[in-house]
Amino acid sequence: MIGMPDTLCALRFIPAIGKLEMELIDEFTDERNKSWCIHCGGWIAALDCNEDHVPTKGLLLKPRPHNLPVTIICKACNSGFSLDEEYFVAFLSAVLSGSTTPQAQRIPSASRALQSEKLRAKIEKSKTTYLTLGGETRFVWNPEIERTRRVILKNARGHAYFEYGEPMLDKPTHIWAYPITALTSNEHDAFEGTSSEPALTGWPEVGSRMMTRVMTGQDMDGSWVVVQDGTYRYSVTQENGITVRSVLWEYLATEVIWRAR
Repeated sequence: MIGMPDTLCALRFIPAIGKLEMELIDEFTDERNKSWCIHCGGWIAALDCNEDHVPTKGLLLKPRPHNLPVTIICKACNSGFSLDEEYFVAFLSAVLSGSTTPQAQRIPSASRALQSEKLRAKIEKSKTTYLTLGGETRFVWNPEIERTRRVILKNARGHAYFEYGEPMLDKPTHIWAYPITALTSNEHDAFEGTSSEPALTGWPEVGSRMMTRVMTGQDMDGSWVVVQDGTYRYSVTQENGITVRSVLWEYLATEVIWRAR
């Protein structure tokens, strides 16, 4: 389920800029898995390709951390995501800010994007205003679901590939996104991996970046890889398939699952 209810006025904060240096981690996974674009499945050697940062750079604050995760994908896929990423970042920032006004944005790249009257009008049109029983004005924001799903899936594929060397070319079993503050206590514990129920998680493949992280704790906070404190973190687990979770601005929780066949 993808939803972004109201701005939840408690979210009046600006995340602290986290460390500016992510660890540079080499990986030694199967070279054959590096032969395809992870989004279209095209043969890399036959395509015009470039680097793609994962997560979407526009979600992060400047100065961005060094050594951000990078994947090699075809230029056609990379440019094909650009408008969806711009929309997604602008929409998320508008929800966090409670406004589509460029000057009010929490995410700097959204300020630039929302200079476009067309984009600003589109997002503004998605906002519904209502009054609470106490007489407070609140908003419900309704994203363009397919565009949102494409960006979430794009980043999830990048995380799975960067950490495990696994190109997830199949359609995922499940894509989910929801404001983290709207989760129940049990849902939140399960998502964060702090549930009291015992869980067995498969060990990452030897040679993968995730195995190095597990063994050294590099860039890790529990089971989460922290890209920028308060702005973006993600986890990738390999048990009965691949599960990728992320938390954006400590507001939006996402989950993408590929079940093993």
